[in-house]
Amino acid sequence: MANQSTVTEFLLMGFSDDHDMQILYFEMFLVIYLLALIGNSLLGVSVILNQHLHAPMYFFLVNLSFSDVCFISTMIPKAMATSLTNNREISYVGCVAQVFSVFTFAGTELALLTVMAYDRYVAICHPLQYTLIMNWDACLQMAAASWISTLIDALLHTSLTFRLNFCKSNIIEQFFCDVPHLQHISCTDTRINQILILVQALTIDTFCTGLIFISYGYIFCVVLKVPSVQGRYKAFSTCIPHMTVFSLFFISVLFAYMRPQSVSSHTLDLLSAVLYTCLPPLLNPLIYSFRNKDIQKAMWKMLKK
Repeated sequence: MANQSTVTEFLLMGFSDDHDMQILYFEMFLVIYLLALIGNSLLGVSVILNQHLHAPMYFFLVNLSFSDVCFISTMIPKAMATSLTNNREISYVGCVAQVFSVFTFAGTELALLTVMAYDRYVAICHPLQYTLIMNWDACLQMAAASWISTLIDALLHTSLTFRLNFCKSNIIEQFFCDVPHLQHISCTDTRINQILILVQALTIDTFCTGLIFISYGYIFCVVLKVPSVQGRYKAFSTCIPHMTVFSLFFISVLFAYMRPQSVSSHTLDLLSAVLYTCLPPLLNPLIYSFRNKDIQKAMWKMLKK
């Protein structure tokens, strides 16, 4: 990476220059981070220790919880350190690692949500073939494909991002190393990078999102044909947590990256980034455990022990 001779570190944007406000932001991030860690860890351990929850849906849920823990750990500890010490520097290598991690875990989140939508489609639309289609070999292959494909995608994006020369400035107007802001301070032509991101959005992201919508389209058609109200409610209740989690992730990412430039500002950029990096990892375990009595029982059983 030849551009290390030009820039050896970056400066991240802080949330405030006032010391009291910095302490307040540190405390806020600490609470969010601990709640996300505890919630996802408790959910994952409860599923692993309970034999009754060793099913494909919960297997993917454990993967999602692990991805959420890694995702929020990529940015929030650094944001806490920045607020506590007022040291906004991040090394070149640290920035590379952060970009790679963000792409990996955000991409894995979308991939796992897509696989989980397919799991619900098979469970509701083809219940008699569920154990045949969603066998453990298939589940392991789908989980591995989700992780490996996003690792490759993250490596590609990271390599192309840090082939750029950063000689205009080393100030990133975000609280973590965000690719659009890195492109903004580059003095190299970034058209290839922008085209790659656009192609990914139009292909991989659209494919995953479309597959989720198609899966739920089929699910709704089947469920609405169920004669009993109780049967329809039972079928929908297994899908509501996943739909809520996907909507939360999808809307927060859209707000962060797809909103018009006319409503963009430094404060709104920071707020939108906090929303999509903190809300999904924080709320996902609450959403899944709130309507799932099996997970609630497993958690209480583990806590009592």
